[in-house]
This record gives sequence, C-alpha cells and structure tokens, in this order.
Amino acid sequence: MRELRATIKLVLFFVLSVGFYLLWLIVHPFLLVSGRAARWWRGLIFHAWARTMIRLLGMRLIVRGMPPQAPFFLVSNHLSYVDIIVYAALLDCVFVAKSDIAHWPFFGLCARSFNTIFIDRSNRQDIPRVNALIEGARQRGWGVVLFPEGTSTKGAEVIPFRPSLLEPAAAALWPVSYASISYRTPPDETPAHMAICWWGEMTFAPHLFELLRLRRFEAIVTFGAETVQLDDRKLLAARLQEAVQRIFIPVTAREDECSPATHTAIHQSGHS
Repeated sequence: MRELRATIKLVLFFVLSVGFYLLWLIVHPFLLVSGRAARWWRGLIFHAWARTMIRLLGMRLIVRGMPPQAPFFLVSNHLSYVDIIVYAALLDCVFVAKSDIAHWPFFGLCARSFNTIFIDRSNRQDIPRVNALIEGARQRGWGVVLFPEGTSTKGAEVIPFRPSLLEPAAAALWPVSYASISYRTPPDETPAHMAICWWGEMTFAPHLFELLRLRRFEAIVTFGAETVQLDDRKLLAARLQEAVQRIFIPVTAREDECSPATHTAIHQSGHS
C-alpha cells in the first residue's frame, strides 16, 4: 500500500510541477515589459506550486515567529531539498544553491527560470560573482535565502556557517534575518532523519520515493525575533550560527540513531 501511495504521489509530483512550470512559461513573456508584473507572476506561481506540494506530501507546516518581508537576507540551517518547498511557501524569495542543481533534469531548468543564484562551491573565484548577484537581487526587492552550512545534514546540530557569502551583508551592514527548520514523522513512519533529511551519500530518486511513502509528517520553521548586523563576515557567520542553533529543534541525536543497518534502507551514492 505504501509503494502504491508513493507511486501515485510521484506521478502527481511531476505532472503538477510540469503543469505549474508550463503555466508560468506561457504567461511570463507577456509580462517582461514590467519587472514588477514579472516578479508578481513568478511569486504567485512559485507560492502556488510550493503549497500544492505541501498538501501532496502530507506535510503539516508549523510556523513559529514572524517571517521577514522582502527585501530581506535570511540564513537557515539546511536539511533537505524539502526546505526549498517550505520556504517557497512562506517567503517571497530567491535561493542560493549549489551549481550542480542547475544541471538536474527538469528541476534544474525550473530553478534557473525562477532566478535561483547558483554557486560553484569548489571554485573560490566564483564567490565575488555570487555575492554581486545576491546584492543585486536584494536591491531589486527580492528576499534572499542562504544555507550557509554549505550542505544539508541529518539534523543533529547546526554545523558552522561558511562566511564567504555573508560578505555583502557584512560590507553593507544589512540586517540579517535567521530561521531554523526541522522535521518530525509519526512513530510508525520512517524516522525523519532518513526519510526527509538528505545527507551523506544519499541519492535523489530513492530518497524521494522514501519521502513519498510517508503518509504525513511535520515541518517546523522558527523565525528569529531579531536581526543581526556586523561588519565582519566571520563574526557575522559565528553569531548567526549560534542564533540558529538556539532555536533549532534537533531531528536526531548527535551520536545518532543511524545504525549501519538503517543506512541500507536507502541506497546511497550522491550528496546534497
């Protein structure tokens, strides 16, 4: 029964995603004469897609605190590709993501079309270009969401933030917002750190199918009550990491529940 449910969800996931993309694509060229109209249409489609995916996945979204209003610069811990769906449903934003995603079939095309800022994390010389794009997006009125851990984790803790992409915020003394994200599954379901968090050597397709097997789960987003401003990017990174850690709800224990037997539940050979 779970396999049938996952298969139906998988078909609907791709059919609905393609449908939303085609709807955006048909109308978008007529709005290019107005940057405000094009941004409105992009936001409308992105929000609608994310909220539809939340219902399809069986996700109960719990929000604590007040989401920032665009333009903003927000940092968060990173657990899964599901994070994108959650924040897209709540915020008028663009994301900073690894350049690998730009080459994913279909989803890479969607990410490029919806103004995702891609970074090649293996090339430090790419940082100035990305920082300029972050600054430009914020000046055009977007919110920018950054995952400064640089990778997704199993949710035991918030790992140290990389300071390089915080340079525009430090140089201009932007007020930086922060949030944490966490997931919970019912006791009779696969634990969230295996079915939802995407980490280690997990590959996308088997992990997505495991996610779709879930009947329901919870996503908990907690927004910080204040912003952080510092003119030193390393100090800013450390302060923000501490702030996110304070409001973070661990998904799994540090020394963890992931036995070698559990690792075989999802075949692995890639990384988020």
